[in-house]
Amino acid sequence: MNRISSSADLQSRQQAAAQAMELQDKRVVVCCGTGCVSGGSLKIYDRLKELCEQAGLSVGVELGLEPGHKDIGMKKSGCNGFCEMGPLLHIQPLDVLYTKVKLDDCEEIFEKSLKGDEVIDRLLYKKGETTCRSEKDIPFYKLQTRNVLEFCGESDATDLNEYIARGGYQALNKAIFEMTPQQVCEEIEKSGLRGRGGAGFPTGRKWKQVLRQAEPKHYVVCNGDEGDPGAFMDRSVMEGDPHKMIEGMIIAAYATKSDEGYIYVRAEYPLAVERLQIAIEKATEAGLLGDNILGSGFSFRLHINKGAGAFVCGEGSALTASIEGGRGMPRVKPPRTVEKGLFDKPTVLNNVETYANVAKIIMKGSDWFRTIGTQSSPGTKAFALTGNVVNTGLIEVPMGTTLETIIFDIGGGIRDGKNFKAVQIGGPSGGCLCKPEHLKLPLDFDSLQKIGAMIGSGGLVVMDEDTCMVEVARFFMNFTQNESCGKCVPCREGTKRMLEILEKIVAGKGTPGDIALLEELADTVTNTALCGLGKTAANPVISTLQYFRDEYDAHVIGRRCPAKACSHMKRLVINPEACKGCTKCARNCPVNAITGTVKNPHEIDNDKCIKCGTCIDNCKFGAIEEVW
Repeated sequence: MNRISSSADLQSRQQAAAQAMELQDKRVVVCCGTGCVSGGSLKIYDRLKELCEQAGLSVGVELGLEPGHKDIGMKKSGCNGFCEMGPLLHIQPLDVLYTKVKLDDCEEIFEKSLKGDEVIDRLLYKKGETTCRSEKDIPFYKLQTRNVLEFCGESDATDLNEYIARGGYQALNKAIFEMTPQQVCEEIEKSGLRGRGGAGFPTGRKWKQVLRQAEPKHYVVCNGDEGDPGAFMDRSVMEGDPHKMIEGMIIAAYATKSDEGYIYVRAEYPLAVERLQIAIEKATEAGLLGDNILGSGFSFRLHINKGAGAFVCGEGSALTASIEGGRGMPRVKPPRTVEKGLFDKPTVLNNVETYANVAKIIMKGSDWFRTIGTQSSPGTKAFALTGNVVNTGLIEVPMGTTLETIIFDIGGGIRDGKNFKAVQIGGPSGGCLCKPEHLKLPLDFDSLQKIGAMIGSGGLVVMDEDTCMVEVARFFMNFTQNESCGKCVPCREGTKRMLEILEKIVAGKGTPGDIALLEELADTVTNTALCGLGKTAANPVISTLQYFRDEYDAHVIGRRCPAKACSHMKRLVINPEACKGCTKCARNCPVNAITGTVKNPHEIDNDKCIKCGTCIDNCKFGAIEEVW
């Protein structure tokens, strides 16, 4: 690849890359995000490519091809978002999106849609009697505004030329040659871009703080350590459009006079790591990273640091400690990261989604960015929509979009026609929203803060009427307690005590004083823990106690689980009128909890019973019942 040494070189490369894309007779994009890969999309890609090659069709696009050359552009994209319907396959110019594609479908797709122009109806998305041919027809996509995720699912994540053809690195070119570092910081600050990692701190203000530090060495760090259960927004950007994030980091480096940066990504994201490495290598080879970028004299080197999966390393000071080779543990502040961060040098630290917004702001301007979202929270936000909702997947909507729109319009409502109960927002550090008015609540930083919740990194776990909220609190407390670094006593010991109480309650062994003790511990941990992880660890307990205290009382006082979800709360009884005394249940019980004689009704000792259900499976007379 020829080195791009000037603005003129970049313009020429963009024109050549765009012309090469136009030579494609058909464009086949196979979703190869982690979700679709697990469903077999890589095998689908390989098979379609094999069929094309066997038929003598070119499947690669090279710069400088002669006019009139035609080929089939086979692409591996990142996550397309509609994970519920994967593996996904997009074909242009047919403008069709095939869903739930299987390896056995490849021959038919090749014969009808690649060699010809026939659309295979059975592979299209269907909602009721309506068949949707393309993304723009599918409700899941229609209500989204995809800026960060614009080309995730549409472009080859490993192809630098394709990113350049779509206007990639033009924002960097503009920043370096038309703006000063101070002007870049001011434009980002004017845009109102706030950190998408959870805290919502103004990005431009943070950059300015680093820029004015007297220390000559500055660092730019990207937090790709996405640890919330069910969250995969940052992973999808790193897998699907890594250059967009990298370009944002280079602009941040120019704006803060940094010459070195790190991407901290968890090792559990091997595909993201692989694609980031390819992107960095290609950008460096092309002269867009490394020394003398675009011939400007500005240099910036970028490294990847793989984390070991510690949730606490999502906190800034713990993350930088981990990069330095130490144990990932938070430190007392001040000094702040902008003053003494990585290697005790001033450091810009933002997450993947924040950096992925930067290039478009520089190109289109801060006024454009402020036309999206709310006044105090401009722009869009990516959410991972999971749980008991019809359409799970990755979405991007304007800040201020309501929960109702996300769950019922984009998400398609609750599975199996059940009732909505609550949504956990912000991961383990967030809280549950459940009131009818919460569905009308605009999702932005300030609106959620007013009711004691937070956007966090963007996880949304939807729960239906069969969800036990006490168990939800126990689940998140178990996660938080396991992830505590142990440095401060309130988090180390407080979360452990809270988890023990919650485990007692869901096991049917709660006592009347347990709820009051939970509240006391939650208050102590929140007010005295060292870092953000500890200070928000009790949020799931606090919010479920606030809105579902009756469920806690039912578990503790009534010894029952209203949602019929806590297995230890149920009792197994034998109906004496239906029992024939065959003894099969007693003979198969693993803990000898069933007694009785042949041809006489048997009984279950629920103090011994482990609720495994083996007796139910072995009873041919339906004599054993679950009682809640």
